[in-house]
Amino acid sequence: MAKPGHTWNRSRSEEDEDEEDPVDAMISRTGCMVQHRELQECMAARQDWRHCQPQVRAFGECMARQQRDKEP
Repeated sequence: MAKPGHTWNRSRSEEDEDEEDPVDAMISRTGCMVQHRELQECMAARQDWRHCQPQVRAFGECMARQQRDKEP
C-alpha cells in the first residue's frame, strides 16, 4: 500500500498504466489516431520534427477536416 504524502516520485503501478492517456482518448475520438501514431513513430525514429513533415501535414489535415466537419 502506498504511503501517504507526496507522490511525485512514486513509480507507476500497473493500474496507472492501464488508464488511457486523455490526449490519446481525445485524438481517438477525432478519427486521426492513425496519423497521430505515424507522426509519433517518425518522431521517435528521427528525433526531429523537421524530418517528419509528411506526417505532420497528414495529421494537421486530418484534424482540420475533423474541425470543418464539426462546424454547423
